[in-house]
Amino acid sequence: MTDGAEVIDRRAARVLLLDPAGRVLMLRGCDPVRPEHRYWFTVGGGLEPGESLADAAVREVFEETGLRITPAALAGPVRSDVVQFPFDGRWYTQEQFFFVLRAAAFDADLTNLDDYEVRSIDGTRWWSVSELEQTDERFYPGDLVRLLREVV
Repeated sequence: MTDGAEVIDRRAARVLLLDPAGRVLMLRGCDPVRPEHRYWFTVGGGLEPGESLADAAVREVFEETGLRITPAALAGPVRSDVVQFPFDGRWYTQEQFFFVLRAAAFDADLTNLDDYEVRSIDGTRWWSVSELEQTDERFYPGDLVRLLREVV
């Protein structure tokens, strides 16, 4: 799967950011080296050195949406798993932990993205479970519908 390339191990905090209608806020992005590989994904990302899961979730929510929260606003983690994926010419093995955050729907602000995120993220959208079930668009995690049904 990795064609002998070095695999980068990392831990990540992901956030199921839900509005009162049960819709989840997702980001639209692509792999910079494969711009045709477009997909939707949940808010979140890798931990910085010394950072806790909850602190990483809080930071990622701000960077990727502009919303300021505290760790107390998070529920969870409600799930953890390990995934492998290529991104920007490298392979990652990511142990990821999912939190739930409930908030009123808002227009996400992408002005706080890191430089590499600016190259790969170009939009946001609130998705309902039924819209995710019916779309032909790619989204991650692949079992997001099941996960949302468990936490909504």
